[in-house]
Amino acid sequence: FVFKLTAAKQQDHFFQAAYLEERDAWVRDIKKAIHCVEGGQRFARKSTRKSIRLPETINLSALYLSMKDPEKGIKELKLEKDKKVFNHCFTGTSVIDWLVSSKSIRNRKEGLMLASSLLSEGYLQPAGDTSKAAAEGLSDTPFLDLSDAYYYFPDSGFFCEGNSSDDDVVLKEEFRGIIVKQGCLLKQ
Repeated sequence: FVFKLTAAKQQDHFFQAAYLEERDAWVRDIKKAIHCVEGGQRFARKSTRKSIRLPETINLSALYLSMKDPEKGIKELKLEKDKKVFNHCFTGTSVIDWLVSSKSIRNRKEGLMLASSLLSEGYLQPAGDTSKAAAEGLSDTPFLDLSDAYYYFPDSGFFCEGNSSDDDVVLKEEFRGIIVKQGCLLKQ
């Protein structure tokens, strides 16, 4: 799950993700930033709270912690779709159901808005083609209230078995040189 980024000064930077979905998310976000900068636009991450008029009373971080609660939160499952097994994930419908049952929202429409906020702020990640397509803007909303749209918590240990598409081919390259700085990258 390593990918290489070559800077303008011909400096190579290697990034290693923990799993395929994380690698794809990093590549997608870096491509968006490159496209924005090459287009002469200033790259800035938009605030979800401002863009969808999320009330100040809603604390996404606290909501996320409640959703992850082992006893009362959303149950992570092992789900199968298109001959792929998704581990440590849940459906879009279960997220909306949980938001309704926890009285965080009044109806499913509000749930879609709140879940979309959680998704765009990085508290939820799309897993599988259906939810990824929606997150990339190919649907009316970035979050889907569907039983076949899968999502996961970024730090859940999510992984997909049997994930092999032509888009996932990584060219083998011999890595040479010394490690200048080693650490881990976090994405919010």
